[in-house]
Amino acid sequence: MGVKCVVTDYIEPDLEWEAAELAKRGIAFGCHQLKFAPAARVIEATRDADIVVVNMVKITPEVVAGWEKPRLVIRHGVGYDNVDVPALTQAGIPLCYIPDYCTEEVAEHAIALLFAGARRLAESRKVLEESSARGQWDFTAVIPVFRIAGKKIGIIGCGRIGSRVYEKLRSFGCDFLICDPYLSEERQRELGITVVDQETVFRNADLITIHTPLTEETRHLVNAKTLALMKPTAYLVNTSRGPMVDHQALAEALRNGTIAGAAIDVFDREPPEPDYPLFGLPNALLTPHLAWYSEDAAWRIREIIIEEVDRFVAGLPPRYCVNPQTLA
Repeated sequence: MGVKCVVTDYIEPDLEWEAAELAKRGIAFGCHQLKFAPAARVIEATRDADIVVVNMVKITPEVVAGWEKPRLVIRHGVGYDNVDVPALTQAGIPLCYIPDYCTEEVAEHAIALLFAGARRLAESRKVLEESSARGQWDFTAVIPVFRIAGKKIGIIGCGRIGSRVYEKLRSFGCDFLICDPYLSEERQRELGITVVDQETVFRNADLITIHTPLTEETRHLVNAKTLALMKPTAYLVNTSRGPMVDHQALAEALRNGTIAGAAIDVFDREPPEPDYPLFGLPNALLTPHLAWYSEDAAWRIREIIIEEVDRFVAGLPPRYCVNPQTLA
C-alpha cells in the first residue's frame, strides 16, 4: 500500500504544485476546504490518510478517534492551538509544525505596526484629507507624537519572532523591557538582555508587542487589569494570536484613553464579525492576519511541507515535533 496525504483546508489559490510534486513521488493526494465543516465530514475526508496537513480545521479528540491510519499531522503554520495535542499524543501520532517559515515577515510587520502607531500614520491620512478640504493645516487629531528613540519597547515573548524584533530594533536607540519566563540564561546572555516580569512591561513600556504562543496561561494576557497598568501614551501591537487579547477590554481602553492606541493583526474569529468592537475606533489600526505573508514565505511553507512528507517516507522524524514522545 502506498502513502496517502490529505489536506483538510488551505489558503493558497490552489494546490496543483503540491499535487504534481506528490505525484512524482507516487503519493496519493487529496485536498479539501473543511474549515467550518462538522467533525464527521473531517473524519470522512481524512480517515484513511497516512499524513494529514491542516491549516485551521479543528483537530479534536472526536476527529482523532475517527481515524484509521494517520501517522503524522502537519500543521500548516507556526501555531497549533486548533489541534488537540493530548489526543494526538494518546493516539501515538506526531504533530509537526513549521515555526520558521515567516519569522522575518512577522517581525517586520510587528515593527511596521509599532512605528505606524508611534507616528500616528492612520490618523495622519484623515488629517491630510480634512486639511486639504479646508485649505489649512490642522494637526490636532495626531497630537501628541513622540520620538521612538529613547522610548521603552516591551517585548512579551522572546522566541524566534520576538528576538528578531529585538535584534532589528536595537539600532533605533530604544530601551527594552523583555518578558519571557521560559528564556534560558544562556539565550539571555547571547542576546545581551535580562528578562523582567510581565507587570514591569505593562507598567513601564511605551510600546508593547506580543510574541508568545497561545496557551491557557497566555489567553487574555491583555485584559482590563493589564491595560490599566499601561501608560496613557502607550501603544499595543498583537501579531501572535487573537485570544491573547480581551478585545472588548481593549476597545474600552481605547475609547476611554487608558492607552493611546493599538494595532491588531489577529482575531478571536477570523475574519472578525461585523460587530467586532475595534471597528470604527480611530486609534485602532487593524490588518487582516497578514503578518506572516510575503511571496517568499508563502512559497517556503509549501516547500517545507513537501520536505516533511519526504522525511516521513524516508523514516525520518519531523524537523519540529510538538509531541516528540510519539517518535520513540
